[in-house]
Amino acid sequence: MSTITRSPSPFFRCLLFFLLLMVCCRRISASPRKNVLFIVSDDMRPQLGAYSGPNFPSPIHPQMITRNLDRLASESLLLTRAYVQQATCSPSRTSFLTSRRPDTTHVYDLKSYFRKVGGNFTTLPQYFKKHGYESVGMGKVFHPREASGGDDPPSWTLPYYHPSNKPYWTTTKRSWYAATPHERKKRPLPDEQIVKHAVKMLRKLAPKAKSGQKPFFLAVGFYKPHLPFVFPEEFLAMYPPSEIHLPPNPYAPENMPSIAWCDYGELRDYDDIARLGLSGDINTTVPSNVTLDLRRAYYSAVSYIDSLVGTLLAELDHLGLAQSTIISFVGDHGWHLGENGEWTKHTNFEQATHAPMMIRIPGLTDHGIVSDQLVEFVDLYPTIVEAAMLGTLPVCPEESSHIEVCTEGTSLLPLISSNYTERKPYAFSQWPRNGTMGYTIRTSRYRYTEWPKFRSYPVYKPIWSALAGVELYDHQIDPEENRNVANATQYATICSKLKLLLHTGWRDQQNIQRLIFKYNV
Repeated sequence: MSTITRSPSPFFRCLLFFLLLMVCCRRISASPRKNVLFIVSDDMRPQLGAYSGPNFPSPIHPQMITRNLDRLASESLLLTRAYVQQATCSPSRTSFLTSRRPDTTHVYDLKSYFRKVGGNFTTLPQYFKKHGYESVGMGKVFHPREASGGDDPPSWTLPYYHPSNKPYWTTTKRSWYAATPHERKKRPLPDEQIVKHAVKMLRKLAPKAKSGQKPFFLAVGFYKPHLPFVFPEEFLAMYPPSEIHLPPNPYAPENMPSIAWCDYGELRDYDDIARLGLSGDINTTVPSNVTLDLRRAYYSAVSYIDSLVGTLLAELDHLGLAQSTIISFVGDHGWHLGENGEWTKHTNFEQATHAPMMIRIPGLTDHGIVSDQLVEFVDLYPTIVEAAMLGTLPVCPEESSHIEVCTEGTSLLPLISSNYTERKPYAFSQWPRNGTMGYTIRTSRYRYTEWPKFRSYPVYKPIWSALAGVELYDHQIDPEENRNVANATQYATICSKLKLLLHTGWRDQQNIQRLIFKYNV
């Protein structure tokens, strides 16, 4: 006797598929949304262990001790060539927290508040707040005081936290200081206070986050290694004086236009540096012994911040939040440590515009992904939003002052795929000086900069026909940017091509990518 097996009817198959779909959707909707831990460090160049290689900031360095950041990098999308849009605190932070460039935010200084001069833009923490997240901030996330209307109140759901001891430890009497255990017991360092508060907030937020009732966006802004370099004295022992070396190029780039130079007034304002009588003029170098002390103190401050990042990572693990929390770590820009005779930031050079960026996305970057693609800090916002599955941001039109949510960047999530193609073969930065605006384009091989006169309010446009200087640095043969070859005959064709790319600008993305590939620059 034979058995006849009948296949389900089309109606029954559709019903079965619908029921399975409903079950899957319920499981997805019931799973907690990803939290975000957003960490910013002030004035940190990418001289971290994870960056060792061709994209390291300087060939002369000690072995930087950053075990915790290196661990985070090993579980993250590590962007080894990430560039800020302007190398100083408020313009850079405003740019990556709104995903708009300085010519859109109209923030070029430490006083202007983007909501007053640019538009009522939705910031990254505010976006998560609008999507039901508990948005919590502490330390230096936005630039404080008038530059952010007091840490941008619309961005947060809970009261913003500032460490009480910051005024005591922020002094212009000395450019660096190693704090003793006794001093820190009496008055903990500001970043120690911040990490203590961050741990407290994580413990408070964890129950609702784990249940899916209320995910969080926790922004932790560390003040160091910003001047003055203040850190616990035990970190000096990590860097014996014999291991600290002078930069190999303590002189301005050959043929550099004077408009490109920063007189490092931020450093000269400290009493111990002021006593040296430095003018800050081109090629007025800081004495060797002072340079070595400053470099050692900077390294110590970086390792100090690394230890605090380790405290945050350990607490996430302890609370069982590590696998449900996206973690991003960035510096707000790079920093000169005597290379090219420069100090601090405030330039368009590689040392100032190149900064660390890493993004850990549980389930996607667990084994670490290292990308040497050129990326920009305006890319951070849309990347984190998409990683949290909160949508895709539209590209901002040329006039976007009335648009609350849009991006002038590009999501970096495709870089996680093993079969990605090159996303963005350029990075744009800028710096205002003496009525000009230095615009720079960084391609895989070159950094090209023009210094046109700049029309500010109400047009915010360069006058390309009125130039105060032009720069070209060939990173294939001159990675330290020691020689400006913009006027060299053999680079005339390259300059004309890069000029076209710079003037084309980021907005015409298809055309600029086509031109970069065509010209092989």
